[in-house]
Amino acid sequence: MIASDQRSSRLGLVLLAPLSLWLATTFAVPMGTVGLLSLQADTSIFAPLSLDLTVRHLGAVLTDPYYLEILAQTLWIGAQVTLWSALLGVPIALWLSRVPPKWRSMAVAIVLIPLLTNVVVRSLGLLQALAPDAPLPALLALLTGQDRVNLLFTDFTVIVALVQVFCPFLIMAVYDGLTGIDRRVDEAAESLGAPPIARFWTVTLPLALPGLRAGATIVFLLATTAYVSATLLGGKQVWVAGMVVYEEALQILNYPGASAVAVVLMLCCVVATVLINRGFGLFLPWLVNRPRTLPRAEPLPDSAAQALEFLGPWVGRALFLAGLALLTFPLLLVVINSVNDVPQATAGTWQGFTTRWYAMVLLEGSAYIDSAVISARLAVTAAVIALALSVPAAFALVRHSPADPDLLASVYILPLALPGIAFALGILKLLQIFVAIPPFWGLVMVHVVLISPFTLAMLRTAVLNLDLAQEEAAQGLGAGPVRTFALVTLPGLAPGLTAAGIIAFLISFGEVTVTAFLTTARLQTLPVRIYADIQFDVLPTVNVVSTLLILATIAVLALVNRLVPLERVWHR
Repeated sequence: MIASDQRSSRLGLVLLAPLSLWLATTFAVPMGTVGLLSLQADTSIFAPLSLDLTVRHLGAVLTDPYYLEILAQTLWIGAQVTLWSALLGVPIALWLSRVPPKWRSMAVAIVLIPLLTNVVVRSLGLLQALAPDAPLPALLALLTGQDRVNLLFTDFTVIVALVQVFCPFLIMAVYDGLTGIDRRVDEAAESLGAPPIARFWTVTLPLALPGLRAGATIVFLLATTAYVSATLLGGKQVWVAGMVVYEEALQILNYPGASAVAVVLMLCCVVATVLINRGFGLFLPWLVNRPRTLPRAEPLPDSAAQALEFLGPWVGRALFLAGLALLTFPLLLVVINSVNDVPQATAGTWQGFTTRWYAMVLLEGSAYIDSAVISARLAVTAAVIALALSVPAAFALVRHSPADPDLLASVYILPLALPGIAFALGILKLLQIFVAIPPFWGLVMVHVVLISPFTLAMLRTAVLNLDLAQEEAAQGLGAGPVRTFALVTLPGLAPGLTAAGIIAFLISFGEVTVTAFLTTARLQTLPVRIYADIQFDVLPTVNVVSTLLILATIAVLALVNRLVPLERVWHR
């Protein structure tokens, strides 16, 4: 038995080796490069990495009021985005878990469509929704008696934009946790006379806290390192650390300075992550080795409990509707404005129906078509490689794990947990050193790192759902391991493998945060081109391209749902 376990563990190490080697080479090395860059004495752009180190760049970041103010503002914005994502996301996740099974895939699609639509398109929709001549600012101006209300280029706008972009991650994490709760627990509380709001606070929410903790951590990390939405909605009136790193690296060409900001931001994120987990740990004593007894809360007075039971459902519905509107309405505006006869893409009023923007894209949009082809080639290549690396790793984690599979899985999602801007900066410097690597393959390496956490998580679920009895029956009939895998295991894995590949393609196709650092004039992906156009040339043709991307995402998710129900696709 011990010998069998040892053989299984050794096989697990072999199966994990390809993905581990890839991440070590294309993720760990760039992150280490950023750390080394932040300590370089020579600040010239083409200076080679050396061991002539200095801490003056880190010291400048930690002592300069300008950097400290931006870092504090970034962390504060990240905290607010996390809080609002939880307030708006938990009601949506609760709704998803209670939707009848026949409608659940459609409900999950409402969340996945915004999540898988690239961040630039979603930010464009918010620009249109919050434009001074849009209905919402106009209504606020009427209510406040002002001539005009400007919601753009403020902290509020940036927070709204980041909540819209990252809230779906929290929703799916909480939903994933809620689906694991036995409904009989809630039914037992109901049978004992607990009203709905009391059941939510004492039963549902405590059991959903592990998913909420995971979602809150992801949202905070992503929000504090974002710069695309902050740039578009903040209009350089609101600065966050990601924007500073981008400007220092690509505009000023000060790599050590940019790396120092990235390293300090990364350390802040690590500390904040520890605090988030410890904070949630206070309410999750059953998840630690030594249980703690929490102080028992005094029951509310009857009048307060009755008021809470009356107001709670209305507050929950309001938050649910607000969250759903934030996710979907900006995308709907982009579609509407693709046929709006306005002079610029960010107009907020309806001027009349026209198809001339579609004609312009189809007849004169060769640049968009070229960029779309580049994005498709990049996404297909990255998805195929990520699947090839993730399939053996998924089998290792499920069947041959050499250690705690959950602990190992957490190691492989590190690319999501560490700042993408720092990763991009490291890759950029390495591509300058290893000039023999073509830019396309440099982008492929980056995209594989970014999508592999998703492919591994989805394939791990697919492997867990395989029927071992069929494989054992095939082996009992004389089939060897290779033949069993080819004729039994692989066909059973095919739907999950295809779904994971399609989701990986969509994520890679829409990636812009890291890709913007690495594209060249001849190798510009479609999301990066849209990002550039919104900043410098806001013709409504951008709405047309964005609409086509939204429709393509809907069509692809419909295809995925035919292979694997969408509610089973997105698991941690």
